[in-house]
Amino acid sequence: MAKTYRVNEVFLSLQGEGIRVGTSNIFVRFSGCNMECDLEPGPKSPGGFACDTEFVSGRTTTLEELEEWVHVQVETAGGVDPKWLILTGGEPGLQVDYEFIHFWHNQGYRLAIETNGTIELPYAQGMPRLDWITLSPKVAEHAIKQLFANELKYVRGYGQGIPKPAAQAEHLLISPAFDAMEIHPKTLEWCVKLCLQNPPWRLSLQQHKFMKVR
Repeated sequence: MAKTYRVNEVFLSLQGEGIRVGTSNIFVRFSGCNMECDLEPGPKSPGGFACDTEFVSGRTTTLEELEEWVHVQVETAGGVDPKWLILTGGEPGLQVDYEFIHFWHNQGYRLAIETNGTIELPYAQGMPRLDWITLSPKVAEHAIKQLFANELKYVRGYGQGIPKPAAQAEHLLISPAFDAMEIHPKTLEWCVKLCLQNPPWRLSLQQHKFMKVR
């Protein structure tokens, strides 16, 4: 029986945040998450911001069916296939495996992933690897299992400080927490101050929300 994955949606858009901001990508949003981010801290939430993404629903798909889904979405959007997939969620680390990575590399794609770091991503000598890792922790540092990334991004609300990361990354980012589609001016001012006082941390805004694109 063919391996299947649970996927919430597929769409072509521009990366709205981080080091790769502005680049064309195909977003593959996986269903399911092991966190429940909310304004109040709790066992499955760091507090300070609420999750604004629907990733509970979805459909079960094989890799071949997902490839067709990707092609249809690119054509529907009237774009050119950028040959980059961004694996997001929810938490894509719950499902992404070597078989998934190998399949898409064989089709000529590169893979970026956005993960909360609570699951160690596939990484072994001689095995296919992800091409770009964005780590955005949502738990205490001692619980982080993905200990390296290309970029490390923390969402910060007003009054939250600079963390002491357990993971290592080339790029360190602070992202102001949104309230729905808006940033409170005090939150933005606070995050700007954090970056000014703590180089090499830099500010990363969710530009897709300002631009009203996905």
